[in-house]
Formats: sequence, structure tokens, C-alpha cells
Amino acid sequence: SIGLVGEDGQKQFYAEVPVNEDECNRFVRENVLPVLTGPVMELPELRQALLEWLKGMPRKVVLAADSPIDIRLLMDLLGERPSNVTQEWFDLRPLIDTTAYHSAVCKYHDQPDQPWHHALYDARAHRDGWLAK
Repeated sequence: SIGLVGEDGQKQFYAEVPVNEDECNRFVRENVLPVLTGPVMELPELRQALLEWLKGMPRKVVLAADSPIDIRLLMDLLGERPSNVTQEWFDLRPLIDTTAYHSAVCKYHDQPDQPWHHALYDARAHRDGWLAK
């Protein structure tokens, strides 16, 4: 699954690809699959929807993530970098262990309808943590 949230919190993107449970590890089967909410898209459809969403964002988009792997996976999915998406990205890892960031993320996920390991809810929580920095 993939979840992105704009800085203002208004623009959001969430989608999933079809899942073969047999190919998932135990963590994914126990923690991720139960919280998936759809929509489910095949990769070409997902790529197109995501490119359109990103192109509809402001003229300069700086991605933020807590892992360089997430940025690489996103770029692999897109196949091309939209002209408004910068090469540099904001690394959230230095913030993760700060009290303000951690508290904001946990407060977001403390809500029963906002579970951990759901890509959109995690993106919203990371945004809250980043704003709390």
C-alpha cells in the first residue's frame, strides 16, 4: 500500500496493489493485511493515478519519509519524476526519537480508527510528528 499526505493535510493519496497472502511475511500478515482498506489498483493504474496526483500538487514538492527505501520504492513505482518533485527529500529519521515527534505520532495512532501500519494513517501520523518538531 502507499499513502501520501500534503503538508496542509488536505491533499491525500492512498491505494493498494493486489496482495498474495502466501508471499507475505508473518509481520505483514498479522499487522498490515488486517488494516488494509482499498482501493486496490493494478500497478499501471496506480502509477498513473499517483503521477496525476503529484502533478496536481504545488509547483515544488519535497517528499518526506522515514526511510530512503521508501523514496526508492516510490521512484521505482513512478518510473519518472514529475517536474514538480525535487531530487532532494526530507529525512524524518533524525526526528523519530525526539519527544515532540514521537508523542505526536503516538497520539495520532492512539485513535481506534487510525491503526499503525496502514500507509495513509502512518503518513498522517508522520505529518503530525513533523509539524510538532
